[in-house]
Amino acid sequence: MAIKIYKPTSPGRRIHSVTDYSVLTKTAKPFKPLLLSVKKTAGRNNQGKITVRHKGGGHKQTLRTIDFTRDKLDIPAKVQSLEYDPGRSAFIALLAYKDGEKRYILAPDKLKVGDVIVSAKRAEIKPGNRMLIQNIPVGTNVHNIEILDGRGGQLARAAGTYAVVQTLEEQYVLLKMPSGEIRRVPNSAFATVGQVSNIDWMYVRIGKAGRVRHMGIKPTVRGKAMNPIDHPHGGGEGHNPIGLKYPKTPWGKHALGVKTRNPKKASNKFIVQRRK
Repeated sequence: MAIKIYKPTSPGRRIHSVTDYSVLTKTAKPFKPLLLSVKKTAGRNNQGKITVRHKGGGHKQTLRTIDFTRDKLDIPAKVQSLEYDPGRSAFIALLAYKDGEKRYILAPDKLKVGDVIVSAKRAEIKPGNRMLIQNIPVGTNVHNIEILDGRGGQLARAAGTYAVVQTLEEQYVLLKMPSGEIRRVPNSAFATVGQVSNIDWMYVRIGKAGRVRHMGIKPTVRGKAMNPIDHPHGGGEGHNPIGLKYPKTPWGKHALGVKTRNPKKASNKFIVQRRK
C-alpha cells in the first residue's frame, strides 16, 4: 500500500494526500446482498439529545456486512475481489466458498485476488487463514481476534494493526496488542494470520476542512474561546490561560489523567501488562 501526493494546484492540495487504491479490483462492484444502509444519528440518542459531540453531516454511505466470525470451518474460499468499505479504514475482500456462498472479510496485507484461504481449527500459517490461536506459532502477527469463543473478532481490526503471539499457556495465549498492552486470550479463541491491509492509512494528510466535513466530523471549538456559561475554561479578555487547578470538560469533570476503565469489568484480570 502507498500514499498518493498531488501537485500543489491549490492551498488544500499542497498538504493533501490520499490512499493509493490501485491495489483494489478495478472492475469489482459491491455485492448487493451484503450491502447495508444505516441511518446516521449525528451523535444523538433516542431522545434527540447530543451524547457524542462533533458528529453530523458527511457523505451518504452504504456499509458492507463483514463476517468477523468466519464460522464456515474447513471449507476453502477463493478471493474474488479486493474492495473499499466506507465504514472502515481497512480494505475488505469478497470470498466465494466452494458451496456457493459469498462473504466479506477484513483483507489482510499481501492477500491477492485468486488466493484460496480457509478457516479451520488448524491450518497453514499464511495471511488470511483463520484458526485456533493455540495453533498459531509464537511470534506470528494476527488480527481480528476473538475475546470470547464464538463472539467473532473484536481486537486488531483497524487498518495496519496486528497483535503478536507472545506465549502459549495451558488455558490462555499471551498477546502483545497494537497499544503495547500484553493480555491473555483464551486458547480456544480464533484469530486470523497476518496484518490488516491499508498499512499506510495512518499517514494520510486530510489537507482541508471540507474533507473532514465529508467524513461526518463537525468542528471542535476550544473551551477557552467560549463564554463562562458555556465552558469552565471560558471568559476573560483576549488570550488567557485556563487558570484552573486542572483542565476540565464542559461539564466540570477532569479532562486529563482520569482512569476510564471500569475496575469491576471482568476483562481487567486478563491484562498482564498495561500499555505504556
